[in-house]
Parts: sequence; structure tokens; C-alpha cells
Amino acid sequence: MMAVVSRIGRTRPFGRFAAAGALGAAAAVLFGIARSVFRYGFDAAATLAVFAAATGAALAFDRLVQRRPLPRWLRRLRNRVCVLGLGAVVVLAAVGGVLLAATPGVADAEARVRAQAVAHAVSDTDAPTPPKVAAALVATEDARFRHNPGIDPVGVLRALVEWARGHGGDGGGATIEQQLAKMLYTDGQRTRRDQLEQVALAVKLAHAYPKSEILRMYLSTAYFGQGYYGLDAAAHGYFGESPAQLDWPRAALLAGLVQAPSAYDPLHHPALARQRRAEVLGRLQAVGDLTPRQVKAFAAAPLGV
Repeated sequence: MMAVVSRIGRTRPFGRFAAAGALGAAAAVLFGIARSVFRYGFDAAATLAVFAAATGAALAFDRLVQRRPLPRWLRRLRNRVCVLGLGAVVVLAAVGGVLLAATPGVADAEARVRAQAVAHAVSDTDAPTPPKVAAALVATEDARFRHNPGIDPVGVLRALVEWARGHGGDGGGATIEQQLAKMLYTDGQRTRRDQLEQVALAVKLAHAYPKSEILRMYLSTAYFGQGYYGLDAAAHGYFGESPAQLDWPRAALLAGLVQAPSAYDPLHHPALARQRRAEVLGRLQAVGDLTPRQVKAFAAAPLGV
């Protein structure tokens, strides 16, 4: 694109301004799309700032190239990088489009949650998620949950690294939407094909349901060990309390169980359960929900199961 700016600028007096403006407009459009995908809403001032910054950068680059032309090898490298980058964007967009078209819709997600609730004798799937449980789950499983579009770019890169190493896991990069898609649509499978489907389904879930509903469906379906499916059954089964009555230590314990219910079972592996609870409390401190003093006190509290 920068090469196009320079070429047009040399052939027409107004060319570099038009090309730089086109580049600025493209950057502003991409910025607007990104804000829409991540649900930040439209911001006219920020969009204009992106347009002005991209246009100014293009004009400055054009002037720099005219004063001090780049070496031939550097021009070739720049052009190849631009071509490869554009090609990668096109391929990723095409793959994403195919995945979105090939995977089922998610309008029946609520019906699937209720069907699993009947199968697992879950009594209450409509109760709102208690704030402490929600905070502990998000901090531990998907810290960028509130803003991501169903997938986390950092998590995707981590998963690609795992794939390149020949491992079958996701490197811990699955979002809450991806985990919900795994539970509802792919029967908990973790093959690479299933993981690709879960990515597409996660994007659909994130755009079809509010984040609060995603959390509610997830916690109504998740397995917490000891035969307890759903947050309500786990809270009553482990502590004899409703989810709304859970304090921070108990909310952290339950949030830590969903990753590996058997390994962190507080009845059979209390030491590991304490360690996992401490990790969740540490994550809550890292995101600013708890102070170091609170974490120290809660980590020392008995499991209470």
C-alpha cells in the first residue's frame, strides 16, 4: 500500500494525497470493524483520529522515500511482506467464512442447555450468575471474556504453537464461549477438527447472546465433579448453600474445579484443591477484584466441604 502511495504520487500531482487519503479511509474502516467485532461501539472521534494518523503516516512515508529512496533489496522485501500479509488476511478470511458457513447455528443453545439439564437432573438453569462466581470464573478461565468476540487472539496463537508441536490441546487458550461450544455441540471432543468447529461456534455464540447469558449457560452445563452438573448442584452438594450465598473462598474453589474436576476434587485431593483455589484467588488479585491481604486471608480459610 505504501508503494502504491509513492507510485501514484510520482505520476499525478494530487495522487499522493488521494492515495494517502484512501489508505487512511481503509485504516478507519478496519478500525470501525474491529470496534464492532469487539463490541466497543462506534466512536466518531477515535475513527477520525485513526484516519488522520494513517493519512499523515502515508504522506510522511512518501516524502521520506522521495528524499531518500530505499535500497532495491529493501523495496523488494517490503513489497513481498505486503503481498504475503495481504494473502494471509485473504486466506484467513476465506477459512473463517467456510467455518462459519459449515457449522450449525446457535439459536438452539438454550434448548441444548435445558436438554442437558434434564439429562443431568439440573434443577435451576435460569438463575442469574452470582457476581463472585462470575468474577472467579472469568479471572481464571478467560480474563478477556468481557471484551473478546468469542475467541482470544492470544489464545489462538498459543493454540497454534501447541498444534505446531504436535500436541492436541489448546494451550489453555480456549475462551468460555469455546468451552461452552465444546459442551453443547461437539460432545466435549478435542480433535483438531472439533477445535476448529468450536472456534466458529464460539464466535456465533458471542454475537447471539449477551455475556451474562453465556456465563449462565456455561455454569448450568459445566461439570464440577462428584456427579454435580451445574453451579446450583455443586454449591449445594459441596457446601449446602445456594450459589448466591457463596463467599470468595468457596466461589474460587468451584471456579477452579471446572478445569479438572477429578484432579482438584476437594474431598479426595484436598491439598491440590487448596493449591488450585490459591491460583484462582491469585488471578482475582491480578485483575483487581481482591487485595493481597484478602487473598492471604482467603487462601488460609478451610475448604469447608
